[in-house]
Amino acid sequence: MNKKRAKITLGAIAVLLVLLVYTVGFGFGKTGTGAAKNIILGLDLSGGVSITYQAVGDEDPSAEDMSDTVYKLQQRVQTYSTEAQVYQEGGNRINIEIPGVTDANAILEDLGKPGSLQFQLSDGTVVLDGTQVASASAGTQQDQTTRATQYVVQLELTDDGAEAFAKATSENVGNVIQIVYDNEVISAPRVNEAITGGRAVITGMGTVEAAQNLASFIRIGSLSLELEEIRSNVVGAQLGENAIRTSLIAGAIGLVIVMIFMIVMYALPGVVASVALIIYTLLVLVLLNGFDMTLTLPGIAGIILGIGMAVDANVIIYARIREEIAAGSSVGGAIRTGFKKALSAILDGNITTLIAAFVLNLLGTGSVKGFAQTLALGIVVSMITALIISRLIITALYELGYSDEKYYGKAKERPTIDFIGKRKITLIIACVAILAGPLFMVINNAAGRGPLNLSMDFVGGTSTSISFNEDLSIAQIDSDVKPLFQQVTGDAEIQSQKVAGTNDVYIKTRVLTVSEREEVSQLLQDAYGLEEAAVSFETISSTVSNEMRQDAVIAVIVATLCMLVYIWLRFRDIRFAGSAVLALIHDVLVVFSCYAVVRISVGNTFIACMLTIVGYSINATIVIFDRIRENLKLMPKADLGAIVNRSITDTLTRSLYTSFTTFITIAVLYVLGVATIKEFSLPLMVGVIAGGFSSVCITGVLWWMLKKGQKKA
Repeated sequence: MNKKRAKITLGAIAVLLVLLVYTVGFGFGKTGTGAAKNIILGLDLSGGVSITYQAVGDEDPSAEDMSDTVYKLQQRVQTYSTEAQVYQEGGNRINIEIPGVTDANAILEDLGKPGSLQFQLSDGTVVLDGTQVASASAGTQQDQTTRATQYVVQLELTDDGAEAFAKATSENVGNVIQIVYDNEVISAPRVNEAITGGRAVITGMGTVEAAQNLASFIRIGSLSLELEEIRSNVVGAQLGENAIRTSLIAGAIGLVIVMIFMIVMYALPGVVASVALIIYTLLVLVLLNGFDMTLTLPGIAGIILGIGMAVDANVIIYARIREEIAAGSSVGGAIRTGFKKALSAILDGNITTLIAAFVLNLLGTGSVKGFAQTLALGIVVSMITALIISRLIITALYELGYSDEKYYGKAKERPTIDFIGKRKITLIIACVAILAGPLFMVINNAAGRGPLNLSMDFVGGTSTSISFNEDLSIAQIDSDVKPLFQQVTGDAEIQSQKVAGTNDVYIKTRVLTVSEREEVSQLLQDAYGLEEAAVSFETISSTVSNEMRQDAVIAVIVATLCMLVYIWLRFRDIRFAGSAVLALIHDVLVVFSCYAVVRISVGNTFIACMLTIVGYSINATIVIFDRIRENLKLMPKADLGAIVNRSITDTLTRSLYTSFTTFITIAVLYVLGVATIKEFSLPLMVGVIAGGFSSVCITGVLWWMLKKGQKKA
């Protein structure tokens, strides 16, 4: 790159920066609103539409029918938002809350009555209905003739469904069986042969999206109950306006602190990293708006992890550049070699996390899917800013005269730390941190508090409906009404929703006893002069159903296995993959201990927190493994322990700096955030510390122990 091209490059990046700032702040077109203001916020941050259905003609439906209907509706409303919530209210009502929308009538028209699904012959004869389908999922298979990969929908039928379908297909080979949803034909596959055994495959799907959509319609097409709409409202944010404001302030402060730190530590490259970080943040905001992604508290976790990875990539690169300068390379050569040597660690770390995000998005539901989408977006953007934009800027600056090594720094020779020799101490610390969780669960259970502080998201609670005599603002509800409930419950987990255009407010808490309901009612009557009839209570089910929990667990297990396979293939050593997974388990269990010891509410954000730690920790581990792989080639005759110690020492600066910058970002959120955000941030901070500890003190040691064990065997 010559000076002319360098100036053009910097000019183009400056233009990009200005365009991004304008798009985020002001936007284009007639609306004059920026991308940041148009981002769809979840129910916790913004609010949306609340619709309540009631079972028709059955005042006491079975728990099984209600649970089945709730789960199928959860699957159906995913088309509106991955963050939509469905839960049972009372004995025969189901509540649906969809974020980011304000027109309840439009949603009702689109959602319609819960649909019916039927498999029909061309004359309209019904051979199967939706209740006889046990499961439906998208997949792939190889065409036996062309050997090409084709997208399919795999069906598993109930026992009576298998019998009915076997009879229908044996009598209609060569004919079409239509799949009809809400009286509309959504697919018309031809019967090629009699299908027995209760399993069927629908072929002819053009894309994976088509297969997924058809599978989704089949899964949710027939509800166990007939429902009717009894009310619909536009509701406000669950966390209140203050949560958004403090989160934005905390994010901005955290970003500034990280930028100052990078500049102090890395001089000119730190300035470049700061510019890349600003571009990263702006790009994420623009793309969140462009892809209509719903941003919630778990989504913020994904963005925080993305910022950590964006900083991490720059730290890896600049540390490599300093090492090359210390080894005697020219600054220009050091820049080229630094980016080249850092590439494998950055790609392996980010691809491993991307694999996890892909699996979580494919198999997860609700907040798991939303987290995965936000995480994947952050990872892709962080790689673009670190590997492309940072490289263009720093190369251009070098060509324009910033070629003296004083602008870049030189790595100091660090004496090798004996991590292998200290393994007994570090492993004891790890075991104590892990065992603290089960120990405190036993103590808590013996004290009658329950092993964990399960939130409404997992165990349900009580919804209190209040008709005030005046129109209270969200700020007044947060400052005046919520404390009355906290006075009774002694619990900070209180969600409020204000119904637009009315004086009605819904307050959700843990399950209230009869005496607690009476106490709450009396406090509200005394404080606001309400009639007794103005306050009513309903028991509500968990927003995270058993099926959603199972989906989340399966998604995490499959994601972990996929990461293990990728690490195995890339490093050609199953011991690398095994020790990485063991370190992940350590990090997750340490965070779990934090929930048990501090009694933090285990709710929707618990899943997002655990997923964040998995993504963060695996990325840090890959960097150390990459250096071990490199040193195995450079030091073929050296002792394995010496190689591990040297590799961890070489990457120690990166591990400490990345942990610090990520920790600072979350810590500011904890200091400035409202109660719910504090409960979300604290375990994340513990997870960052645990992830940094396991990466530096455990993963390399575990690999060494497994390797030594293999040699002895």
